[in-house]
Amino acid sequence: MMSNIATTYYPQSGSLVILGAGESGVGTAILGKEKGFDVFVSDKGLIADHYKEQLKAEGIAFEEGNHDEERILKAALVVKSPGIPEHVPLVVALKAKNTPVIAEIEFAAQYTDAKLICITGSNGKSTTTMLTYEILKRGGLNVGLAGNIGKSFALQVAKEKFDCYVLEISSFMLDDMYHFRADVAVILNITPDHLDRYDHKMENYVDSKFRMIQNQTEKDYFIYCLDDPETIKGLERHHSKGTYLPFTQEQLVELGAYLNANKTIIINTPNNDTFTMRAEELSLQGKHNIYNSMASGLIAKVQELRNQVMKESMGSYVNIPHRLEHVACIGGINYINDSKATNVNSVWYALESFSTPIVLLLGGVDKGNDYGMLADLVKDKVRAIVCLGKDTAAIHKAFEHDVEIIVNSTSMQDAVVLSSHLAQKGDTVLLSPACASFDWFKNYEDRGDKFKAAVMEL
Repeated sequence: MMSNIATTYYPQSGSLVILGAGESGVGTAILGKEKGFDVFVSDKGLIADHYKEQLKAEGIAFEEGNHDEERILKAALVVKSPGIPEHVPLVVALKAKNTPVIAEIEFAAQYTDAKLICITGSNGKSTTTMLTYEILKRGGLNVGLAGNIGKSFALQVAKEKFDCYVLEISSFMLDDMYHFRADVAVILNITPDHLDRYDHKMENYVDSKFRMIQNQTEKDYFIYCLDDPETIKGLERHHSKGTYLPFTQEQLVELGAYLNANKTIIINTPNNDTFTMRAEELSLQGKHNIYNSMASGLIAKVQELRNQVMKESMGSYVNIPHRLEHVACIGGINYINDSKATNVNSVWYALESFSTPIVLLLGGVDKGNDYGMLADLVKDKVRAIVCLGKDTAAIHKAFEHDVEIIVNSTSMQDAVVLSSHLAQKGDTVLLSPACASFDWFKNYEDRGDKFKAAVMEL
């Protein structure tokens, strides 16, 4: 088997400098040392203690709170954290010297011949990546999980031996990937996000997402959403040599996945039998999750998994904690923890998932939210809003004409008790805050955990 990238593109010895000592940086440093590089890790901020311990245990030189520019500029190869933008003076200086500056995934792909299944998109990446990983694992594949999620890809290439990887890939990672090839490339959707990194031009952000398909060969697959306008626009400018497999809920396709009139998902891929599953049998409900399940189903199919295994996985998959997580059903009321929904877009997806009346827990540290896009769904579905956090004025103002009841709470416990009184049998109480959590809680996990604890006390 050939490795994913030939090792001829980049230096294979000498000084390897890694900028940023998070999960991906430390993983890269360990793989670099194993491959014989002279490794130096530099982080302008402070390095977390457990990463420092890891670097010390491996005997890898590092610095924090500063960049030793003289030393860095002598590097043969630089791997930078996706969080560092292109226009930082140090990166500009490196590029002026023609020093290769690449992403962790690009670096690690040189040293593995595993199949790479790569998933990007503005929404639904984590869910689709996790669901795909679970299906493939259940189907008996020797599969790793990496990218924006789990342990670093580079560390797994150094220490594990997987036959394939499911990688969640952000546009920031893609920006520093040049020769990398995805065996299966998935673009779920493209909506405005991070535009400050792309000169506030949507086109630049779309181009970044399409780097996913840039080195594909005839043997590879490209899976994308036929109903997503930005993706379709991007297809005019970008082409894959691989097999195109679209997924859609609005039309019929010969090859790919679609939803028929009876609400059944139909998946057809070259040389495989047809997969069918009723949408109501999916464990992840809501329009957006049908898309996510279609994408995962297409991946599973081109990996030749059995229909039965796919059905079982897609019917029983439990979502990641704090993302539409079912907590309990008490007195005929379902309590759902969606604390990970820290922006308005995520709340839109959550509201869209339920057909029952909703009591919505909303609020926290407002990031200048425009609640306008939620107005129709709130009017349609929300019985009452319980506000969390110190500043609730924006929520009252946004929804005072759409919902009869909007009340403030004093703590999570208070919010849950209020919700249980406002909800009726058959309703859903949904924590989907659309805001950061830092006024009352340590982080979104702590907020979700406090919600779960308060529900269990009812």
